[in-house]
Amino acid sequence: MTQSHVDVFVHAVEAVVGAGRDDPRTLFTDDVQTWSPVLNASSLEELYEAIQDRDQSLSNVTIDVRSLHTGGNAVMAEWRLDADHTGPFVVNDDLTVPATGRHLHIGGATFAEFRGDKISALRSYFDEMAVMEQLMGVVD
Repeated sequence: MTQSHVDVFVHAVEAVVGAGRDDPRTLFTDDVQTWSPVLNASSLEELYEAIQDRDQSLSNVTIDVRSLHTGGNAVMAEWRLDADHTGPFVVNDDLTVPATGRHLHIGGATFAEFRGDKISALRSYFDEMAVMEQLMGVVD
């Protein structure tokens, strides 16, 4: 695993969560498989469209990679995302949470597999209920 894989990984996570400006086509293989509680894609085209169509519910998005490990063709990291809830957050067809102005803290982990210099699989995990609790004002 090279430093370039670590750099690609960090840029990819930033791009997926809305904290980065890299073109996903430079970070992922054409047949990339992605999974998270809020974003699933079976190709680069699907992932690119999902990133472009992302709602504008969160602003001032930053991500801090807290712990990063590499091995073979994989990179794994724990991270913390911070953002402001400044636009409508669409949960599903029946529920949209209007902007609250609350500052959100989301902790999670992401696992990536590389093929060459690009990511071929990306899985992210975080507590969806903790996000909803913060959006709905259950916890501060």
